[in-house]
Amino acid sequence: MSRPLIEIAGLVRVYGTGELDVRALDGVNLDVAEGEFVAVMGPSGSGKSTFMNILGCLDRPTAGTYRLDGIDVSELDSDARAEIRNAKIGFVFQSFNLLSRTSAIENVELPLLYGDGAIGAAERHQRARQALARVGLAGREQHHPAQLSGGEQQRVAIARALIGEPALVLADEPTGNLDSRTSVDVMAILQELNDAGKTIVVITHEADIAAFARRKVVFRDGRIVEDRPVAQLRAVEARA
Repeated sequence: MSRPLIEIAGLVRVYGTGELDVRALDGVNLDVAEGEFVAVMGPSGSGKSTFMNILGCLDRPTAGTYRLDGIDVSELDSDARAEIRNAKIGFVFQSFNLLSRTSAIENVELPLLYGDGAIGAAERHQRARQALARVGLAGREQHHPAQLSGGEQQRVAIARALIGEPALVLADEPTGNLDSRTSVDVMAILQELNDAGKTIVVITHEADIAAFARRKVVFRDGRIVEDRPVAQLRAVEARA
């Protein structure tokens, strides 16, 4: 069994004060090992979005602990969390979040511009080209988002998430703006990355998208009510 990449114990997140308290997370315990592919599900108000924000170091818990890759990030301030985000997490969003006037390769290079280590332009270009090739976009490096389909834009976003070799890829509704066929293609890429050893957590409300993962975690009322392996839906089967 691989070592835990994510270790969460007694996680609580409360918003508001006094009588208006909202307990968005209520004692969540969860470990995710290196190399897992986990789908996080739950209805609106279940706590999955709050969980994602804490998992992505965008927020911190009211109580409990969260260790990412051996680092306790529970009590870190916003600047320290930003450093962890940049070093350890690659994000993929529903809305792609690409810069419209910037080419695909330049969009992919962006995380390297904000890192601590000094990386020269030649190395940035090489790594960005490799990341784009990894998601099937070799030859499309100079295209701008408006020249790419929705699925291709999401591939650029995945390449951008990968360029820093993060410990965790966190995908928030990555197929929400895509048609069903393109969604399958995007999930196939995530499957391939997971098969190569990358740890992936996908937040989704769609059962057919969750079926591409290897493990499903379901939230309700701030708690985990289901955590089990799933019979994985392979992309080739979905295309048949």
